[in-house]
Amino acid sequence: EKIGQGGMGEVCLADDTSLQRKVALKFLPPALADDPESRQRFLIEAQSAAALSHPNICVIHEVGEAEGRPFIAMEYVEGETVRQRIRAKALGTEEVLSIITQVAAGLEEAHAKGIIHRDIKSSNIMVTARGQAKIMDFGLAKVRGGPALTKTLATLGTVAYMSPEQAEGKEVDHRTDLRSAGVVLYEMLTGELPFKGGRDHAVIYAILSREPKPPSQIKAGLPSGVDNIVLRALAKGTSDR
Repeated sequence: EKIGQGGMGEVCLADDTSLQRKVALKFLPPALADDPESRQRFLIEAQSAAALSHPNICVIHEVGEAEGRPFIAMEYVEGETVRQRIRAKALGTEEVLSIITQVAAGLEEAHAKGIIHRDIKSSNIMVTARGQAKIMDFGLAKVRGGPALTKTLATLGTVAYMSPEQAEGKEVDHRTDLRSAGVVLYEMLTGELPFKGGRDHAVIYAILSREPKPPSQIKAGLPSGVDNIVLRALAKGTSDR
């Protein structure tokens, strides 16, 4: 059955008949299957994610092609996204710290291998019933030293979680992931995004020119020091994060 849809593909739940397990199959959309750039980015996603082995990163089992459509068979993570959790209820500080610590551990592993995610957001982080967080979807991953892929009509990444350098289309490194993780942390703590606007260009303007409200001004009772951690992650200058 179809369980998800994104800009770089649709995801279906399937049975691995060889190993008797549930897997998630991610297919490149038919409209993009014949586009060389999309196929190359899809392949880079598979190659980069498959090179990572960490409890807080979704495992890639296999890469293949069926009926002309490339696919990735990956670990099926049963749970809900961080975004779904935020919408369901206010998260406690202990839960927030547990999730963001796990996300940071997964990113540390990826960055150590030269892989930048570039699309960290609350809908790309799954949390299991036992509280294990897993980073999903390396579809926009940029491998250090690998081919630089750009879209001519759209900036890669989801606008509200972008770093300033990403919003401006500049070269990015691991610190863009730290910035996006800071947005997720802010969202988990307050239930709000630090940079908002009615349209994408308004959000980008806010990212580039405005400072976010400290989380403690939105939600009372947060531990001391949380504001400093969040605002450091959200710093506009890469060297300040």
